[in-house]
Amino acid sequence: MLKPYLEKGRVEAGCDEAGRGCLAGPVFAAAVILPSDFENEILNDSKQLSETKRYKLRDIIQEQALAFAVGIVIASEIDKINILNASFLAMHRAVDGLNIQPEHLLIDGNRFTPYPGIPHTTIIKGDATYLSIAAASILAKTYRDDYMLEQHKLFPQYDWDHNKGYPTAKHRDAIQAHGVTPIHRLSFRLIADKQLSIFD
Repeated sequence: MLKPYLEKGRVEAGCDEAGRGCLAGPVFAAAVILPSDFENEILNDSKQLSETKRYKLRDIIQEQALAFAVGIVIASEIDKINILNASFLAMHRAVDGLNIQPEHLLIDGNRFTPYPGIPHTTIIKGDATYLSIAAASILAKTYRDDYMLEQHKLFPQYDWDHNKGYPTAKHRDAIQAHGVTPIHRLSFRLIADKQLSIFD
């Protein structure tokens, strides 16, 4: 079982992101405030769960959370400020969307740009440690997957219904063959090493 809070009696929001390593699409982040007595034996880091379990958990989280919100930073913004800063900005936007002001933020990872007026704690592997961060990882992952499935309908040649924008061989081959889309991250290495870059 994951931990319900870092400090008992404090309103804590767990924050996590999805899509940092992708070649295409936004980075998504979520912020979630759970009740102090929230329990779920299945909830864990979203990467450890099947797609079916993630979507079932999303419904449970959204029904039982005190507050939740999702933040998005699109590819063109990522290209301007880099993916690390974009991940922090997506988390800030998620916190902006909460209808309850948290007293503390629990951040998955080891770095974060402080959110104005709210202290935070960074936790390495936080999504496998605290329920609220695991819940945020579920929302960020599933909402991003939904977005990429919609984009797949527009650009089916990139196989986004399977790779969700991550750098698979099929995705890179499609970039080589068809070029880029408006949601590709042009600051990323889109073509594998030892291949002719279409951006040269």
